[in-house]
Amino acid sequence: MTEVAIIGGGLAGISAAVALGEAGARVRLFEARPRLGGATHSFVREGLTVDNGQHVFLKCCTAYQELLRRMGVADQVTVQDRFDVPVLAPDGRTTRLRRTNTPGPTHFGPALARYPLLPLRDRLGTARAALAMMRLDPADPALDRQALGAWLSAHGQGERAQQALWDLFVVSGLNVRTKDASLGLAAKLIKTGLLGARDAADIGVPSVPLGELHGEAAAKTLAGLGADVRTRAKVTAIERRDGGGFRVLADGERHPADAVILAVPHPAAAALVPRAAVPEAGEWAGLGAAPIVNVHVIYDRTVMPHPYAAAVDSPVQWVFDRTRIAGLRSGAHGDGQYLAVSVSAAEAYIDRRVADLREVFLPALGRLFPVARAASVRDFFVTRERTATFCQAPGTRALRPQAATRMPGLYIAGAWTDTGWPDTMEGAVRSGLQAARLVRRLAPSTTRPRGEQAVRAGAVARP
Repeated sequence: MTEVAIIGGGLAGISAAVALGEAGARVRLFEARPRLGGATHSFVREGLTVDNGQHVFLKCCTAYQELLRRMGVADQVTVQDRFDVPVLAPDGRTTRLRRTNTPGPTHFGPALARYPLLPLRDRLGTARAALAMMRLDPADPALDRQALGAWLSAHGQGERAQQALWDLFVVSGLNVRTKDASLGLAAKLIKTGLLGARDAADIGVPSVPLGELHGEAAAKTLAGLGADVRTRAKVTAIERRDGGGFRVLADGERHPADAVILAVPHPAAAALVPRAAVPEAGEWAGLGAAPIVNVHVIYDRTVMPHPYAAAVDSPVQWVFDRTRIAGLRSGAHGDGQYLAVSVSAAEAYIDRRVADLREVFLPALGRLFPVARAASVRDFFVTRERTATFCQAPGTRALRPQAATRMPGLYIAGAWTDTGWPDTMEGAVRSGLQAARLVRRLAPSTTRPRGEQAVRAGAVARP
């Protein structure tokens, strides 16, 4: 039986561990933190369950949804019947971006044709830019050397169109401003989600806290598969054994393994990976990091009538009603509404004091939701994800490594690796499945699938 050590308990490590456990491998997973889930986790604050950040997925994120099914929590997310998002402006204008049931890419045509936040000229230009985008190949390396903003400008989409329309999707999807985004990654996001199948962009949101959806579900699933999950276990070295295989050094102990999957963020991976396996690992620092700031506001009454909404011309980008999921009505705060504002590409806010952010975001919410102006704020706090994603700007594709290394049996996983997808939950899961497939190719005779799910796991992540 193949012994596999997986370093990192985020979605990449979890997906690899579940796939290999189902295939009959002996899995040992090391996670330095006290829980699984990686960048998606929850904590308790004054009786409320708070997610570190609001995470959503699209219906086209098939690998992620398959992982939820395999962990038995697919019923703990809600997916829209059709893409339908209120878009708010501080001047009181409100519109909805809602798709039709016509085939893609025409399904957003009617909504864009009457989108009041853009002048007619820009709306007509949007259609032309979308048609030009359809002709791009996201896998073309040349696209990664171009900025999306310059490409859009050349196709009739100037600064206003980029701010009032394209930023709604690009900033939240890539965690970078439209003008600064890699054209290759943006083409993957837009062609797959917005211009593909008509239901591809339908939004899915967790209906339970992330700690329950990912961390607790993964721990339970892996225990059922017989995996040895070790939290609070910091790995400090990966060593090659004489005669083949590896040793993983964690908390002073050496653990043997036939194969290793390194599923941690790129700075940690660069520090751990043997240079003989990836001589270019020092270049991974060039991927950088992009932050996300999450502003949490608890009001004494309902101020937002939507489950979530997007905003333009405002510091608020996307805002979500977290009242029920957090347990507000049964918590210490009593009745009210809990809103979470997700701010991507948040370099301007990541280091600002909470008091400063309060002065920015409470008035901004009041301009979007007039009821909030008369409401009392029961709590205001901020969570910060300083390294939420790598910086998905032009030139990063060449720095993203493949899963296989020059050392047979040692593989790399993570949303920052070369998955063909942006740095998202979907990309993380796909990377873990790819690493798991490579382990099975290394020793196919020593892993035996445990039922039909393992077979599906081997195929779901193919782009």
